[in-house]
Amino acid sequence: MDNNLMHNLPEALPADPVAFIDWSWPQIEPFFEQLERYSLNSENIASWLEGWSRLSGLIYETYQRLYVGVTVDTNDQSAETRYNRFLDEIFANAEAAGQKLKEKLLQSGLQPDGFELPLRNLQAEAQVFSPANLPLLAEEMKLGSKYDRIIGEQSVEWQGKDVTLLQLESAQYQPDRPLREAAWRLAMRRWLEDRQAINALWGELFNLRTRLAANLGLPDYRAYRWKKMLRFDYTPEDCARFHAAIEKVVVPAAGYLYQRRAAQLGLARLRPWDLLVDPHSRPPLRPFERVEQLVEGMERIFRRVDPRLSEYFAIMRRENLLDLDNRKGKAPGGYCTDFPVSQRPFILMNAVGTHEDVQTLLHEGGHAFHVFETNHLPYFQQKRIGLEFMEVASMAMELLGAPYLTRDQGGFYTEAEAARARSEFLEGAILFWPYMAVVDAFQHWAYAHPAQAVDPSQCDREWSALWERFMTGVDWSGLEEERMTGWQRKLHILQEPFYYVEYGLAQLGAFQVWQNALQDQAGAVAAYRKALALGGTASLPQLFQAAGARFAFDAETLQRAVDLGLRTIEALDAIS
Repeated sequence: MDNNLMHNLPEALPADPVAFIDWSWPQIEPFFEQLERYSLNSENIASWLEGWSRLSGLIYETYQRLYVGVTVDTNDQSAETRYNRFLDEIFANAEAAGQKLKEKLLQSGLQPDGFELPLRNLQAEAQVFSPANLPLLAEEMKLGSKYDRIIGEQSVEWQGKDVTLLQLESAQYQPDRPLREAAWRLAMRRWLEDRQAINALWGELFNLRTRLAANLGLPDYRAYRWKKMLRFDYTPEDCARFHAAIEKVVVPAAGYLYQRRAAQLGLARLRPWDLLVDPHSRPPLRPFERVEQLVEGMERIFRRVDPRLSEYFAIMRRENLLDLDNRKGKAPGGYCTDFPVSQRPFILMNAVGTHEDVQTLLHEGGHAFHVFETNHLPYFQQKRIGLEFMEVASMAMELLGAPYLTRDQGGFYTEAEAARARSEFLEGAILFWPYMAVVDAFQHWAYAHPAQAVDPSQCDREWSALWERFMTGVDWSGLEEERMTGWQRKLHILQEPFYYVEYGLAQLGAFQVWQNALQDQAGAVAAYRKALALGGTASLPQLFQAAGARFAFDAETLQRAVDLGLRTIEALDAIS
């Protein structure tokens, strides 16, 4: 072939990524073939990578746009049809064709500048590639979408209205304890109605994942997932060490916080419906009535953190890259995804007017800023970032934005309300670590014991045992069925296996960034942005270090973070 044609490959692909969405595989395949036939050397490797990067980015962006389509409206049949068409006709073919390009680059022995970490990642991905797994991976994505449909249809009648379970959660902030209990029990009954459907889905997913590992000759799915998630910097044993550190350091701190809450509420024991209500009987924080007010306030907060960040957020607002309101049929939760060719992020969440919405948008905003900060990197493959640090970007932003929650700083609250919001957030952050340990330890158990975990009743028992180990301080007596099925209510277990310890590790990194900001706000934010801009060109320890933190699993580092959180809670409580 004429190697000069390579210079025209990026231009031959659509300039508008949206125009690529309806391309068929016969239209896409010739570009892979052109890249595969190209004769590589040190002088032309950059142009080859540019072409491959453009093609990979278009395919990835197409998938993300189609995924957005099925999550903004889980009842949109046309969106689901387009999504499934992509998975059936393009995904597997593109993965197979991309594997050939990975092998071509690896066999060339070339090491492009700034490509050391991507080369390491490509080597690992080549090791976990199997043509037999391609249809299984496509099926796994479809099954994940099925979970979204199950949850998206969950609604109940409450006070004469049909409401989503997320909307019903607002009752948990009310001082009327019988009302909270009634709402909590109603939500749990609705979840239990889907128990068998989720059990069946779990069985399908578990068997499929077992086959993914077996097709590569790996001992179990955990070994497969570890390679697939490019976890080079820590092991399952490190996770167990982290669990033990949490049990030693955080579980006692959590017990103290639960006892403190019970005393403030005048209760002998806490029940599950006592965890969100304000213990001083203050009405729930209502930071905004309309989503537009949330957006406007958030833009002002980001401006105080760093003017450049508010410019990024203004772009998202202007270009309709925010879908924030809660509605029936919308997928649960929230996420930030990226459109790499367009060089834009997209945020979906389910805002209902609570402070949790403020924290969620701060969190997802951090992810969005990560996208903007890496736009300077020339190759798609350089933007593959460890989830452990991706979550530092989001969790640190929650803490960096916290000082600006008051109205005089551009935020939503009086000084007392802001102090209350920050105290509640830090309390939740400390209480999160034990819950994270339950979710992560459950998954380690499940995929290390497949003969047991394929049975949902065994999953129920293991979840209960882990809950008793880590989640002390709340009385679940008489609610054993609701407690043991908690694993079904954690979408990561069904949709993103092993993606949860990242939150715990990242929160520890974020607390360290916050500690730095208490001494030097501008310096801490500058280090944060510098680390984000490295993208996937540095290892996890290097990324944490660039942000002014340490990638750690030990009890000592965790103890410093917990002590900082508890001290700050006490100081804030004196204001609120």
